[in-house]
Amino acid sequence: MTKFLLALFLPGLLVVLFTRVTYNYIVGLVLTVALIAASVSKGYTDSWLLIIIDAASLTVGFWYSRQMVAKFKGQA
Repeated sequence: MTKFLLALFLPGLLVVLFTRVTYNYIVGLVLTVALIAASVSKGYTDSWLLIIIDAASLTVGFWYSRQMVAKFKGQA
């Protein structure tokens, strides 16, 4: 149960955090995907459902990061 809750929130928050640090949502997404790939290769993600939840959280985090950067640059 804990893995599913973390998979639901953590990837999206990481994308937003990395975007805030780098001011680039692509870099934030790439860094987060690299961290998730490392966790999958170490065996911490052990089911397809966790991977799907991670991907959904990444998508929401990426969308929010794009909105945040656009607002910061004055485009939104």
